[in-house]
Amino acid sequence: MLKLQGENIFLRALEPEDLDFLYELENNGDVWEISGTTAPYSKFILRQYLENAHKDIFEAKQLRLCICKHDHKVIGLIDLFDFDPKHRRAGLGLIVLEKAERNKGVGGEAIELVCHYAFSVLDLRQLFANVLEDNLPSVHLFGKKGFQKIGVKKDWIYSQGRFKNEILFQKLNN
Repeated sequence: MLKLQGENIFLRALEPEDLDFLYELENNGDVWEISGTTAPYSKFILRQYLENAHKDIFEAKQLRLCICKHDHKVIGLIDLFDFDPKHRRAGLGLIVLEKAERNKGVGGEAIELVCHYAFSVLDLRQLFANVLEDNLPSVHLFGKKGFQKIGVKKDWIYSQGRFKNEILFQKLNN
């Protein structure tokens, strides 16, 4: 049995009880820049999303997991998206909602757990991540976790009246 459990956190599937956390996250304007969100989400829409969150990654082409502390408090989400089984790749996205929970190793632990799952269970060849160039903590984190900077998408994200570059990171399963 595969355990998505680390020393300080564990990962689990979304549950209906996660509605309030999702509502807080998806309606937090501070994270819209990285999520591409442009309008608030209603609890009704998020409840519908949760009702379909059980779909298999091969059907949905994505997998969203809650990052939980050992007291079961949800502190963030980690996603596999753009899942492509033919080419054996997926994107990886990560958010730790509360600033007080950041820079404590939980993001790195979550990345390690998802990489292990993606490479050993899903048999993926590669994972990629898109990180804004000015998001220095994430740039550092993905580099530290073995992702290589393979390119820069110039003026990729328009935010707060200006364009920002986005770095493309890739990790190969060697």
